Amino acid sequence: MKTNGLDLQRIYRRRFQFTREYRNQVWKVLTSKYFTRHIGERDTVLDLGCGYGEFINNVRCGRKFAIDLNIDAQDDLDPAVRFLQQDCSEHWELPDGSLDVVFSSNFFEHLPDKQALSRTLAEAGRCLRSGGKLIAMGPNIRFVPGKYWDFWDHHIPLSHLSLAEALQLHGFEVVKMLQRFLPFTLANAPRYPLFLLRVYLRLPIAFRVFGQQFLVVARRM
Repeated sequence: MKTNGLDLQRIYRRRFQFTREYRNQVWKVLTSKYFTRHIGERDTVLDLGCGYGEFINNVRCGRKFAIDLNIDAQDDLDPAVRFLQQDCSEHWELPDGSLDVVFSSNFFEHLPDKQALSRTLAEAGRCLRSGGKLIAMGPNIRFVPGKYWDFWDHHIPLSHLSLAEALQLHGFEVVKMLQRFLPFTLANAPRYPLFLLRVYLRLPIAFRVFGQQFLVVARRM
């Protein structure tokens, strides 16, 4: 089943209608307290499957791009973000080697099949400069085998190792891999105080207890 733009509008309006502001506050913490170690202030960054822009709006970098099939996404993006409303497995309207970082959170599992993921990784590799990074996080099928399928638009089961292998096949070198990083989901989850997230990020040992998402950082060769 291939999800179209109208399907995504209905799914995400329903799923995130009551959590969007909290999600934005969470991403302010994640970008400032964790992901700045992987992203420079002058980097050109693309948010792949940007959703409502919680990452790309908050990250500090040079130039900003975002891709999503859901037309609603552009309404929440900052004016500085160039939005590409498209199927990410098709050609990106960006020059070769024009990006420093491609970031993706909880997105690859939504692609319709592994062929679409393969084409998406190929486009990321084309658009990244040599030495550029792809940073990906998402639910690890090893730790949420049942809950993984509670979302209608989850299609591809991925672990940290299967994604790492796919990246290697597309000319990337994996430089960091956490099989456990963040908890599974913010959809229909308790709204914990943000100071707890700051503490959590400073205590990697807590990842082993609560983490059900992987984090993979790979460098384009």
